[in-house]
Formats: sequence, structure tokens, C-alpha cells
Amino acid sequence: MRIRKKKHLAERLDGVREVLLVAMRDIPNVKLANLDKRYIDFKELFLNEYPVNLEIGCGKAGFILECAKRNSKENYLAVELLENIIVMGAEKCLKEQVKNVRFFNCGAEYLPRYIKPNSISKIFLNFSPPYPAGTYENRRLTKTELVLDYKDYLIDGGEVLQKTDDKDFFEYSYNQFEKNGFIVKDISSDIESGKIENIQTEYEKKFRKLNMPIYVLSAKVNKE
Repeated sequence: MRIRKKKHLAERLDGVREVLLVAMRDIPNVKLANLDKRYIDFKELFLNEYPVNLEIGCGKAGFILECAKRNSKENYLAVELLENIIVMGAEKCLKEQVKNVRFFNCGAEYLPRYIKPNSISKIFLNFSPPYPAGTYENRRLTKTELVLDYKDYLIDGGEVLQKTDDKDFFEYSYNQFEKNGFIVKDISSDIESGKIENIQTEYEKKFRKLNMPIYVLSAKVNKE
């Protein structure tokens, strides 16, 4: 279903430029674009040298803003492709005066152009669309090409944390990380039991009210 463009979207986007970056659209071909590096200077962006975490597909940003409030000495870059959606998160960030979050209007495939290798501490993938395997597998955020990108972005010991309500997608992702050199662990029960602090997304709250299972993995990278 096509998302209808919000009224006054251009004006609203202009109103959040303080916290919103927009990917350049000068090179439509993703492979050519990623050869022309335009790395984000995180020290300049956040005005500090705290660790940087990345959420891909941040939606309305409830999760990432709560993370930022709880961890003032960490920075967060929230990536979302849809302008209609990212503007709401950016507006909320400004309204709540959250200082350690910036938003990036960009598709995941274009991130290698902007994210410097060995610069990210954690990557969050929360309830990404579990496109069917086969024809639509190339749209998944845990396809091989993107998993290798994540490995490149992360510092040694860095981690991908993924949540999904789709068991098949969870198993697919688990295998994708494992075969590409990550140390992977199913931490679903640790989250459920409270052994690990858990910040719930909007989807997660909805699913848990319906007693639906949530699958969570940790994929750590060892670059030694």
C-alpha cells in the first residue's frame, strides 16, 4: 500500500533540519554512489566523541529516543527511508529536547557511502519487514550484502541486535549472520526473563499484549 504524502511535508521537514540529515540523490545507481564516499563526521555531528549506535528503520523513533534518554553518553543515528515517517520522529526529538539523536533520511543500501568503517558500536534492527524468501528476499535488511556492510561499520566487538515477530525471518537472519562470521546468540529468553534490559518498540508493545512471541538475536563481530 502506498503511503499518502503528509500535508505540509516540505515545511515540516524544513522545521527539523537541526536534527535531520538527508542522503544526496546525485548518483541514483547505488553501486556508483557507494564508491563516492561522503562519510559523516560523527564528532562534528554530535559535538562529542561518545560511542555511536545506529538504528536502521527507526519508524516514529519511540525506541531510539528512549535509548538516548537512558544513555546520555552514547550517540544515536536513526535511519529511515520514508520522509513521511522520519519527520514525526525528528519532530518528537526536538519537542522532547533529546540532544544525542540525529536522523538520516536514507535507504540502507546507500549507507556505505556515509558510514565510515569501524565507527559504530551497536546496530538495531527492530521489526524489519520480513519479506518472503525467494522473489522478495533482496529487500530484507539481513540479506548477505547488508550483513557484510554491518560487519564493516561495526567496531571490533560491536553488535547487531535484531527483534522480529516472524520466526522464519528470525531463523533466516540468524543463519545469515552466522555464515558471515558473526558470533550469534538467541537472546529471546534473556529478554523475556529480564536478564537483559529491554526497551520495547511500538510494535513490540502491541505484539506482547496479544501474547505473540518475540524473537531476539545478538550478533557480535570479532575482527581479530
